[in-house]
Amino acid sequence: MIFDLHCHTYFSDGILSPEAVVARAKARGVAVLAITDHDTIAAVGIAQKAAGDAGISLISGIEFSSQWGRGGVHIVGLGVDIHSPALLAAIEFQEQSRNARALAIGDRLSKAGFPGALAGAQALAGSGTLGRPHFAQYLVAIGAVKNINAAFKKYLGAGKPADVKYQWPLMDQVIAWIHAAGGVAVLAHPAKYELTRTKMCALADSFVAAGGDAIEVISGLQPAAQTEDLLRIANERSLYASCGSDFHIPDQPWQELGSFGRLPAHAKPVWELLGYNQQQSLTLFSQTDALVSVGVP
Repeated sequence: MIFDLHCHTYFSDGILSPEAVVARAKARGVAVLAITDHDTIAAVGIAQKAAGDAGISLISGIEFSSQWGRGGVHIVGLGVDIHSPALLAAIEFQEQSRNARALAIGDRLSKAGFPGALAGAQALAGSGTLGRPHFAQYLVAIGAVKNINAAFKKYLGAGKPADVKYQWPLMDQVIAWIHAAGGVAVLAHPAKYELTRTKMCALADSFVAAGGDAIEVISGLQPAAQTEDLLRIANERSLYASCGSDFHIPDQPWQELGSFGRLPAHAKPVWELLGYNQQQSLTLFSQTDALVSVGVP
C-alpha cells in the first residue's frame, strides 16, 4: 500500500484541481492520500468526494507555516477536523498574515518596475491562497524571467528586492492549533531546511517539547542514507514517521505522487495514530464529517 501524506492542489501552490490530484494519485497506485494545502482546507471537501468515487482513502490535512528560531518551518496537520473553530480561526489568522506579506511583496516589485505584480499574482492564485509562487508565475508570464527558479533568484529569494520577511506564529502555537482540531502534527520535509545535523536535532527536540507527533522522514525522492538518518532522529525521540511526495506540479519526478521510497520496517508509521491497522482497514478519527472509515483492498 502506498500512503502519500503530503500534496498540494491549486487552492495553494499546486496547479491541479483536487479532483485531478485524486485521479492522478489513483492512477499512480496511491491507496491513502492526504491533501495538505498551505494554510487552507478549501480542497478537502472536494477531494473527499472525488476520493470516494475513485475508491481511495483521503485524510483531511493542512500545512501551516511557522517560526522556529530565526527561520521558518512547516508543520503538517493530518486528520484535522475541518469544521473545528480552532482550526478555522488559525486559517483566518494565517490568511491575514499572507495577505499582508503579499501587499508588501507587490509594493517592492512595483518599485522594481512591475506595477501590476500584485494584481497579476492575485489573478493567478484565483480562489487559492496567494503566495510567492504566484508572483513568480506572474514574472514568468510577463517575460521578466525565464522560469520560476529565476524569479526567486532575481527578485523573490532571500536578500533579493522583493524578499519580505514575515514573523509566522511560533511552532508551539501551530502544533496547538492542530491538536485543538483533533489532528496529528508532523514536521514537514526537515531535510529541505538545509540545517546542520546538530541544528536538525535541535529542531527535532524543540518539536518534541512543543508536543509534535511525527517527522516526515521521506519527502519525495531522496537518498536512502538521508531517510535512515531522519528515521534515526525520529526513533531516538519516540516520534512517528511520515512520508509524502510534496506534489505540486505534474511530471516532476522528484515530487511525483506516490513515487518515493517506502518507510523502513523499523519505522513507527504515522498512520497508526490515524487508526490504520494490519488488517488493512483504515479509520480516520475526526470529530465531524471529516471522519472516513473504509476497507482498503
